[in-house]
Amino acid sequence: MSPLAIVRAIRNNGSLINELIQRDIVGRYRGSFMGLLWSFFNPILMLLVYTFVFGIIFNSRWPGGSGSKSEFALVLFSGLMIFNFFSECISRAPGLIVGNVGYVKKIIFPLEILPIVAMGAALFHFCISFIVWLLFYVAFFGLPHPTLLLLPIALLPLPFVILGLSWFLSSLGVYLRDTGHIIGVILMVMMFMTPIFYPISALPEKYRPLLRLNPLATLIEQAQSVMIWGRAVDWSVWGLTLVASLMIAFLGFAWFQKTRSGFSDVL
Repeated sequence: MSPLAIVRAIRNNGSLINELIQRDIVGRYRGSFMGLLWSFFNPILMLLVYTFVFGIIFNSRWPGGSGSKSEFALVLFSGLMIFNFFSECISRAPGLIVGNVGYVKKIIFPLEILPIVAMGAALFHFCISFIVWLLFYVAFFGLPHPTLLLLPIALLPLPFVILGLSWFLSSLGVYLRDTGHIIGVILMVMMFMTPIFYPISALPEKYRPLLRLNPLATLIEQAQSVMIWGRAVDWSVWGLTLVASLMIAFLGFAWFQKTRSGFSDVL
């Protein structure tokens, strides 16, 4: 199977993907009083809570930073919004096929786009969180570093990791219904094994390679470098991460395509 099959799946179903993403986003807030405004107020509330709890109650400061309470909250929030983007996609993945049996019965429906739709909806919430982060950063520290423009490049490997894992888990969830529960536990462990509440440099040297086995560790570290510290992307590390993420995407897609023939029989 050629890697170009992924590109063709996205290109041939672009309009359908956009329509399903919009339906997913709007459907999530349908019937609520504030509607889509919740997607804006939730990250604001989160950032205020982090500032109060970690900055005032625990009096936390980020090692190597300026020592301000608002800086710690913004560093923490920057890591969490990336992790939440990943977590939202991966936690939904095991139920994507099981929860859309009607699509499975339609022979012409491209099931492989369902993880892309889920990621598109999560990307919308990530963008809202980023806008909130940016507004607070400007309010506390002024204009961000020019390196912020490198953020899309720094995070480029992340969508490939998400799609590869989502294709694999959505297929596995059909045959192993416990997948969703297992993933929930793994994501909880990953959150504390990711440099969100602490920098990698805070760990003893011998434990750092273990932390870097987490695919999010390097991505979040690179993102925080360009967002907050004004440092450029480490291109050698970024290149290796991108190659690995492309391999994950291809292997996940290949697994999905190989196992999809049995979906209708199991469901």
